[in-house]
Amino acid sequence: MGLATTVISLLALWGALALWYQVPGGMTSRILGVTLWGIFCCVVLAMLWRHRPFTGMTVFAIVFAGLLLWWQSIKPSNNRIWADDVAQMTSGVVQGNHVVLHNVRNFDWRTDTDYTPRWETRLYDLDQLKSVDLITSYWSGPAIAHVLISFGFDDGQQVAFSVEIRREKSEDFSEIGGFFKEFELSVIAADERDVIRVRTNVRAEDDYLYRIQMPVPAMRALFLAYVREADSLVVTPQFYNTITVNCTMLVYHMMRGIVGYLPFDYRLLLSGYLPGYVYKVGGLDTRYPLEQLREVGRITERARAADRSASFSAAIRAGIPSLPSEVSTAASPDQP
Repeated sequence: MGLATTVISLLALWGALALWYQVPGGMTSRILGVTLWGIFCCVVLAMLWRHRPFTGMTVFAIVFAGLLLWWQSIKPSNNRIWADDVAQMTSGVVQGNHVVLHNVRNFDWRTDTDYTPRWETRLYDLDQLKSVDLITSYWSGPAIAHVLISFGFDDGQQVAFSVEIRREKSEDFSEIGGFFKEFELSVIAADERDVIRVRTNVRAEDDYLYRIQMPVPAMRALFLAYVREADSLVVTPQFYNTITVNCTMLVYHMMRGIVGYLPFDYRLLLSGYLPGYVYKVGGLDTRYPLEQLREVGRITERARAADRSASFSAAIRAGIPSLPSEVSTAASPDQP
């Protein structure tokens, strides 16, 4: 009986959270739904302990099956009243070696609620793609960080991709809500003066940049994987999930499709420790200890000093050593 009580209690908790985050009609409807569900579950548990276990478990199974059918009927949508910073969806058109990205975000942030929105169309030449950088942005302790991937081009352009929740105007981020279909998924391409600066200069987050060791063909494949993912979300919306579909796991799955096997690791879930995982699999510059890469890669103060500068991207990378491949490429043919 103890096992049945534990199982029903866990399912009851899941059901209460599902109802809390998804019952339509506002706070009153949520409270009513969770209250009625709680009363029902208490009655079932009372039946278990009053020697009517078969009846109790049968009734619970029928009602819970109905709850699951309702849960499966909740589908993601692109038609909601979205928050301004995720109001548009990035999409791309591949034209040979060139990619046209539509809705590249380039907001001018003054505060989190005061900004000038700008959505731009930009052209990128894949033949000029030269670098990939990992940026981690910390807002609450060392274990959790938002992950950005930024691509650099020979003409000086940088474009950063950010996998984010697509929240409605009335919504705030919730880690628990992210398990219960609270938010849709969004892949945003953005100017670094927007997507990095808003974190360091406006939200007071702490950011670190790491240069990724990657062959140019893999860089191109990853860039195009982001474009495909963004395009697919325009056609087929998807729910964000705090664990399985987030800013880290999406990159992991794309990279695994490019390079083949990649080991799974707890640092893929605790995204603040992701640089340690990337270092372990050889994706960072192993000429230096990870701690040194972290120290020189802290861009928070440089971003705050650069602020709205046109050379923002170059300024935040000052002092970060070039990768061996970059040094080799920069050397003249007659140099050893």
